[in-house]
Amino acid sequence: MENQTIVYMLVLIGLSDIPSMSLPLFLVFLLIYLITLTMNLLILLLIFTDSHLHTPMYFFLGTLACVDMSYSSVTVPRILSDLLTQNRVISVHVCIAQVYFFIFFCTFEVFVLAVMSCDRYIAICHPLHYMQIMSWKVCVKIVLILLGFCVAYSLLHVVFLAKLTFCRPDALQSFFCDLPQLLQVSCSNTLINLLLIFLFGILFGVSALGVTFFPYITIITTVLKTPSKQMRSKAFTTCSSHLTVVFIFYTTAFYNYFHLFSKYHYTEDKVASVFYAVLTPFLNPLIYSLRNQELKSSISRALKGCKPKLDTKTTILKE
Repeated sequence: MENQTIVYMLVLIGLSDIPSMSLPLFLVFLLIYLITLTMNLLILLLIFTDSHLHTPMYFFLGTLACVDMSYSSVTVPRILSDLLTQNRVISVHVCIAQVYFFIFFCTFEVFVLAVMSCDRYIAICHPLHYMQIMSWKVCVKIVLILLGFCVAYSLLHVVFLAKLTFCRPDALQSFFCDLPQLLQVSCSNTLINLLLIFLFGILFGVSALGVTFFPYITIITTVLKTPSKQMRSKAFTTCSSHLTVVFIFYTTAFYNYFHLFSKYHYTEDKVASVFYAVLTPFLNPLIYSLRNQELKSSISRALKGCKPKLDTKTTILKE
């Protein structure tokens, strides 16, 4: 057996090898991150302060906003730091911690999107029983169950990941510690880790995908029966935008996680990672929330409420 030196520090390959691209990429990702945080914080503020939005639908939208902020914060600050300082060295322990939180929030996002689809299905197809089925007690229980499951699922991956050793000088072919790329630089047997990804990925990923997409079939069928063209058009626009974001998220995530034995697809892997790790939490508030008519009305009410206060202050200053 060859002598192997165990490595405790890893090197991230980063987004680009061209030094001149660092500043433009830094500015782009900083803008995306700031917009993601601002939009999701705005949604949370509106949901908390406006009594018209104290319904199960907006409870789940608020949950999604929290997940998106956290999900984005796991990866983007590290990307920004690496682009600014060009210091791409990361310890194995910190890398594993990042994998844990990324899997946790990624899984949480998948299931929250599935629950939101079911919530819309019940609201549209069973409106008379909606508040009985989706009571506040049920909503809180659903979120707590999802929270517990995501903690256990991400911990399972990390327990087996912590047993691996890293002895290759190869750079990690990603801009953050993503599980597939981390397994590629391990010198241990990663068969159990790969089986966990494939088995649980197919079991839970495909199940969540089915739960997310299936209600839309019934929703579209129900909407087709409505006589109003305007209502049909609005419903189709909303459904298509929701499904587009879900499709982008799932296809890019499945691509990166389910072609683990294929190497030398580094550029494609990085592009896929940008879509599901950075752009999805950026697009979610735009598609799911800020296009919502009730949230737009809430923003209008908030602005109108601020206007009298501003007018009063202006009058006092003039006096």
